[in-house]
Amino acid sequence: MPTTTLVTTGEDASARLMNPFMGRPPSNVAYATAWGRMLHGKSDEILSDGSLARFEGKVNLIFTSPPFPLNRKKRYGNETGESYIRWLCTFGPLFKKMLTPDGSIVIEMGNSWEPGSPVMSTLALRALLEFQSKNDLYLCQEFIWQNPAKLPSPAQWVNVERIRVKDSFTKLWWLSPNEKPKASNQRVLQEYSKSMKDLLKKGSYNAGKRPSEHDIGETSFLKNNGGAIPSNVLTYANTLASDAYQTYCRNNQFQLHPARMPSDLAKFFIKFLTEPGDIVLDPFGGSNTTGCAAENLERFWISIEASEEYIKGSRGRFGNGITLDSFSVF
Repeated sequence: MPTTTLVTTGEDASARLMNPFMGRPPSNVAYATAWGRMLHGKSDEILSDGSLARFEGKVNLIFTSPPFPLNRKKRYGNETGESYIRWLCTFGPLFKKMLTPDGSIVIEMGNSWEPGSPVMSTLALRALLEFQSKNDLYLCQEFIWQNPAKLPSPAQWVNVERIRVKDSFTKLWWLSPNEKPKASNQRVLQEYSKSMKDLLKKGSYNAGKRPSEHDIGETSFLKNNGGAIPSNVLTYANTLASDAYQTYCRNNQFQLHPARMPSDLAKFFIKFLTEPGDIVLDPFGGSNTTGCAAENLERFWISIEASEEYIKGSRGRFGNGITLDSFSVF
């Protein structure tokens, strides 16, 4: 991970790219690295007050996990019921003005259940449809993130009454103001399966029509493209008992963020939808998984978080890479 300070020499990787952070940092910067800025405040206010005016039209990817549309408030904050839909829709114009013409928005939307009932709520789906339609966005693709290590929930219906199976996935929606946003699945190829490796080695297979009525040619799958195209079902277990972030929070007695996503999930979309030197924005930064993933991949990043406690903890993701720190931990 790049941990160098902000310099303008040709030796620093970030300086070889056009560094968008050159100049005096805004007053709401909580900390900075050579590749990014963590801003303290509410995202709707910061995106509206001109703090990020010089980045408007320059962000290549907005990757974020807003507070889920729960039916009751949690300590880290969330809107509930119909107000959640109205709240989420207000971010459409704010997001669009930040994006490049071929930029993307990826939003993780969690599931929710009706209060006191073993019935799923459609609130998340309705919120997404409203957000998409009212802001003239194209739905490029739907993704599923499956977490096989997720604890059984909702507990009442899964563990106690045993009338439902555990809820182990969330959806991520890839949206864009452009029908063909910047993207390349060649940047996220996966290792070929053993059968595909054997097929490439053998150099032949049974061509012809399949039950699906696809007509497979004799050489259709004999080219080695360097890996397999991934599906839109992404499986990443969130099982780390300890990492740099968790260790830092425990050592400094900071509250761990309760809704962290695995870094590999953020890296998948950052690699898929951006290139080195592009800008990634996370308006609901939390523990700043997005910023750290972007930094590792040599993308510039901006994260926004309202909680001072979560910002202080997120510093632990960057080790000695902090170049500006307005939030002292001592």
